[in-house]
Amino acid sequence: MNNFFFIGLPYLVIAIFLIGTIFKYIYTSYKYSTLSSQLLEDNTLFYGTRPFHWGIMFLFTGHLTGLLFPSSVLAWNGQTMRLLIIEIAAFGFALTTLYGLTILIFRRLLNKRIKIVTSKMDYVVYIILLIQIISGLWVAYFHRWGTSWFASVMSPYLKSVLLFSPDTAAVNIAPLSVKIHIISAFSIIGIVPFTRLVHFLVYPFRYFYRGYILVIWNRNQRKMRVSANMREGKKPRNN
Repeated sequence: MNNFFFIGLPYLVIAIFLIGTIFKYIYTSYKYSTLSSQLLEDNTLFYGTRPFHWGIMFLFTGHLTGLLFPSSVLAWNGQTMRLLIIEIAAFGFALTTLYGLTILIFRRLLNKRIKIVTSKMDYVVYIILLIQIISGLWVAYFHRWGTSWFASVMSPYLKSVLLFSPDTAAVNIAPLSVKIHIISAFSIIGIVPFTRLVHFLVYPFRYFYRGYILVIWNRNQRKMRVSANMREGKKPRNN
């Protein structure tokens, strides 16, 4: 099982990610979208996406730093105060991410408008993200100094995988929470081509230089937000 999860799974998800995204871009490029539901409800969305995106951005940056510069991270953690600062900050950002994700999940479950446009893969993404964040908090609280073990254990392991010479000795004896955290991270990479997460691969650079677009509404947006009618406003016509 260790060989499957820590040797086979990484290469499997990388293959799925590359082949899936290339295929989708060639044949279904117009589906590279967040499928935003902001027009259906934006108040709860605001309070959910802000903490989630800020938290996940700092966590991703921290993990990437530990992967690329493990020696620098270990040197920083050489002093107790600096170690405490980075550990408390990472734990705080993880809680912030969990708070935002919880709001987004309840928004999907409790809002009828949002529930209608929610796909099965959306629920899969939320479940895996929830497992990923909770397992990370589990590691941080019960197996202290995660920033140090990430730099000393995970960084060499991930580099060995990328160099096609996987060394899983240290990962095989890691606690269950660490293994769950690793497996859920690989799972997220594997499902990207089949979810709305794929939108982050196509950044709209042309928006920086294109002209403004004038949008004229023929519906009362305030009335739409509180209406129980799913087809509020004038029905569009094709001329």
